[in-house]
Amino acid sequence: MSEPRLALRKVCKNWGRLAALRDIDLAVEPGKFVSLLGPSGCGKTTLLRLITGQLAADSGRLMVDGQDITDLPTHRRNMGMVFQSFALFPHLSVAGNVAFALKVRGVPAAESRARVEEALAMVHLATYRDAYPRELSGGQQQRVGLARAIVYRPAILLLDEPLSNLDASLREEMRIEISQITRRLGITSIYVTHDQREALALSDMIAVMNQGRIVQFGTPEDIYRRPASAFVAGFVGYTNAVPIMVAGGRATIGEGIGILRASALNGIAGAATAFLHASDVTLSEIGADAPNRLVCRVMERAFMGDHIEYVVEHEAGLQLRAHMPIGPSSFERGASVFAVLPDDKLVLVPQGAAPQDGA
Repeated sequence: MSEPRLALRKVCKNWGRLAALRDIDLAVEPGKFVSLLGPSGCGKTTLLRLITGQLAADSGRLMVDGQDITDLPTHRRNMGMVFQSFALFPHLSVAGNVAFALKVRGVPAAESRARVEEALAMVHLATYRDAYPRELSGGQQQRVGLARAIVYRPAILLLDEPLSNLDASLREEMRIEISQITRRLGITSIYVTHDQREALALSDMIAVMNQGRIVQFGTPEDIYRRPASAFVAGFVGYTNAVPIMVAGGRATIGEGIGILRASALNGIAGAATAFLHASDVTLSEIGADAPNRLVCRVMERAFMGDHIEYVVEHEAGLQLRAHMPIGPSSFERGASVFAVLPDDKLVLVPQGAAPQDGA
């Protein structure tokens, strides 16, 4: 196995009595795109600042290509940074902003000009080289920030929620560009976000964080289809959480609503939760034959363009969310329907399942 490009070993950071980061273990392979995903206050930006050297760890070690960088200052870590706030120099042109990182590193003028032109072409801003930040859109300013971060060919690219200040269409456009550029360059990237859709779309690996810990580390498919805890399931979009009781190899829903057939109970016994994405719940007319079907009433429906979002409720009070494609089988409020829970899409998590550290 190759040496990790970046390795963190038992890294801790405290703010007084508050543990901001607790025993962080993380290994990032060369050329991989890794997202730090979690809610506000979970420690992901603190971890990024430790990697850059803006903060010092209280304990633990940081390694790049097997070399200990724990005590190295920021300017000696060979890392590029793309900020949420763009952080451009208003008095410098686009080319001047991109060239600044090369100037402070003493790169000769001729080489600097060639690198700047190459970076601007990569982010589709070659014709804007003489423009100033105030003359650019938000998306263009973020492209300048990306060009400035990659122009000196850093070992690691760090991105701190770089799309959060952009509108929805620009976010999608920039997400695609970031993906294409980082993969074309083969650059190791660490991306901070609270948006699970961004993390799933961009990443080779995702580190889900909560309360200063990495609670799961895996591929986007692992995280999405096999969440390790109730927290991870809820954070990556499992909008349906069905309380169950497992005994004798079978699961009972809630207060005796019915028997739930699941593909794998995985040795679970006692109280647990069955998680299911809204897109995996199907609604059908009463009378249709299917396992795991609950008689429900449509409480809410919302037209979303390419699908309809439903909230349905069982008479015992259990509510479920379902996303159904537009079609002749759509249902109105008040309609009685079967809500079908596919047994192969259910994720079962024991009650009180402990978070799992990633490495």
